[in-house]
Amino acid sequence: MKTETIAIHSGNIIKSATGDVTPAISLSTTFLRNENGDYPGGHIYSRVSNPNRNALETVLTALEKGADACAFSSGNTAGMAMFQALTPGSHIIAPDDMYWGFKKQLQTLFKDILTIDFVDLTAISQIEGFIQSNTVMIWTETPSNPLLKITDISAIAAICKKHSIMLACDNTFASPCLQNPIELGADVVMHSTTKYIGGHSDVLGGALITAKKDAFWEKIKNIQQVGGAVSSPFDCFLLLRSIKTLPYRMRGHSANGMALAVYLENHPQVEAVYYPGLPSHPQHEIAKKQMSDYGGMLSILVKGGNEETKKVVNKVQLFAQATSLGGVESLIEHRASVEGPDSKTPKNLLRISVGLEHIDDLIADMKQALANL
Repeated sequence: MKTETIAIHSGNIIKSATGDVTPAISLSTTFLRNENGDYPGGHIYSRVSNPNRNALETVLTALEKGADACAFSSGNTAGMAMFQALTPGSHIIAPDDMYWGFKKQLQTLFKDILTIDFVDLTAISQIEGFIQSNTVMIWTETPSNPLLKITDISAIAAICKKHSIMLACDNTFASPCLQNPIELGADVVMHSTTKYIGGHSDVLGGALITAKKDAFWEKIKNIQQVGGAVSSPFDCFLLLRSIKTLPYRMRGHSANGMALAVYLENHPQVEAVYYPGLPSHPQHEIAKKQMSDYGGMLSILVKGGNEETKKVVNKVQLFAQATSLGGVESLIEHRASVEGPDSKTPKNLLRISVGLEHIDDLIADMKQALANL
């Protein structure tokens, strides 16, 4: 089936006795046993499994072309499950431009458990120099947050295979509709389902999808089920509902993202635009090779400094000044102030999540916000 059909049909629960077309929400935390002590419905306890979560994991597996999926209560929890499953003392290689929440996890929660090198993963020829005898994983994030760097997944997959280490890919910015890292050689894909998969800024979630069911994946599943940081049935229901429109939403986000990026690249008050769909992007050819479209995320550098940049976010009218991304509404934020005093993000950088409003209105809003700086 094509992506649009998978999104609509793969997460449907087997029809109930009442003939529901839309899957019902199964709120029960526990499930009946029969006379033999078995569980005829296939579920024991909702922390372990639930019909709505199973349906969500089924459709995510299909969209990412994997073998299995685990849904979590947040993207941070999903990523943390990967790090928790590693043997203490392991070494991992992570991108220098990495979502600050994961970087903070590695530098604080796992600082005495794992060793980490933060590396420019666009410099493919230098990566092998960081591999140690105890290196077990390369964590990639492409496009990256907030500089929109593009990592060549196939090239890094070849390095990982050569050294018998895992390749994990945070695919949140792209969504499974624009990029499938497993097809490019990744072992595990991570999503903050809060973002494009949820798409409406009203549900928190995360997910991991594996290329194969192996011993490491069993560790992940054990962390999910025993640790218990799982998505609620209602959250799974909301995500399943949103996934049905995901392919069409991503087309709109991508079209608007490209149009706004082109406009801003030619604006006299903009120093630089980071968007992989622009031919000027340093990794545009890699993005063109591994992505079907370029998404709705971009970052810009405003000419001037911190003061001029904050003027822009305070003047916009349609772009909501808020963190997060991937919703139908456009968001903008001064990323360095969100990340805190240790942030390496330029003080004049604005990260923009381009929504599904009419592009003429979005351009007009940015035009007035950038005027008279």
